Amino acid sequence: MRTDAPLNFRYQDILTSIVRAYIDTGEPVGSRTISKRRRDTLSPASIRNVMADLEEMGYLCSPHTSAGRVPTEKAYRLYVDSLLAVGSIGRGERDEIRRHCRLTGKDVGAALREVSAVLSSISHYMGIVAAPSFTASIFRHIEFVRLSGRRILVILVSQNGTVQNKIVEVDEELASEELVRMANYLNGLLQGLTIAQVKNRILEEMRSDKSKYDIMLSTALKLSQQTIPDNVAELFIEGQANILELPEFADVTRMKDIFRTFEQKGQLLELLDRSLAAPGVNIFIGTESHLNSMAGMSMITSTYATGKNTLGVVGVVGPTRMGYSKVIPIVDYTARMVSRLLDVE
Repeated sequence: MRTDAPLNFRYQDILTSIVRAYIDTGEPVGSRTISKRRRDTLSPASIRNVMADLEEMGYLCSPHTSAGRVPTEKAYRLYVDSLLAVGSIGRGERDEIRRHCRLTGKDVGAALREVSAVLSSISHYMGIVAAPSFTASIFRHIEFVRLSGRRILVILVSQNGTVQNKIVEVDEELASEELVRMANYLNGLLQGLTIAQVKNRILEEMRSDKSKYDIMLSTALKLSQQTIPDNVAELFIEGQANILELPEFADVTRMKDIFRTFEQKGQLLELLDRSLAAPGVNIFIGTESHLNSMAGMSMITSTYATGKNTLGVVGVVGPTRMGYSKVIPIVDYTARMVSRLLDVE
């Protein structure tokens, strides 16, 4: 039997029943269980034959300790792409998410940390939020403040209110009037650009003939260049303890690998960067993430944005048998609420 052959309706229907049963119980699924759940005319023997074919095609596997079968990553991928009926988010869950998607009395970081916590609370898995990289934000203005001696405080402000401060030492003392002229020049030059584009524009200007002969312009560009940070996003993770309660992660070595991944965050941020490149909801199942520590786990993400400017990612991490129909709308709705939270008119 061809492993890539399309499944007919009966095979799809039975596979859907198996996936749902395994999501519900976490126990290997037998033909008798499916026969009882379906309540149709198919006998356990007929279902057993279909399950044997599905196993041969790579959609099911048999644990050594059980006569039942469990879905493979291939089965989950077919399920979420073609067989899943996505549910709707309840009013209570919507209200709870909206309550936490507010900036009142909080900075952006504190609000996003709350969002990761509410994602974990509602889904009962791990909630993750990648905060906007500062370089993805839109430039608002730059300001230079004269300190003692040759030290200058450079203040860089993005359109969503995020501030970067840096003290820079210059070759010679600059008058406050000169600093104001430099700031005015840069504020006119850089309006409407993202911070990442600002960085490139400054480099272009520094290479131009004009900056080579204009001392004020050259100094302004050098000061602003030293203030722009590297493109590093902050990652908020809540609910790791929820994973401890799942039977499939009871092995201590396995848990150490998972927690190491989430503590180091670097690999996880690389995965979330892939989500940034594909706006909307994305689902990574098991080894599709290309992270060994994510085997047996799935991640559902959605991007949030202001206007056309994609800023970051929210998501939920859980076992491959997570309740996709419930979690997908939770992640999608949360991303939309975070977009509204950060949107600056």
